[in-house]
Amino acid sequence: MKEEVKEQVKSTYDIELAGIDAANKIKIIKEVRQMFGLGLKEAKDAVESAPTTLQKAAKREDAEKCKEKLAALGCTVNLL
Repeated sequence: MKEEVKEQVKSTYDIELAGIDAANKIKIIKEVRQMFGLGLKEAKDAVESAPTTLQKAAKREDAEKCKEKLAALGCTVNLL
């Protein structure tokens, strides 16, 4: 008998900003503001305090899009 191990796919993820490229800090702050609807101060604080959780319980598709956009700007993003 073989037991099949089914991989469970999560439907929601927490988006964690683990690190940033300091050269693109201003672009990253602008993108975080736009993606998460934050004010300038909140976005700046979130980017500068990395590692930090940007959003909790984000849909899988949204989380992957955010990760791609931020990774293109030089961020390290983890989906938890």
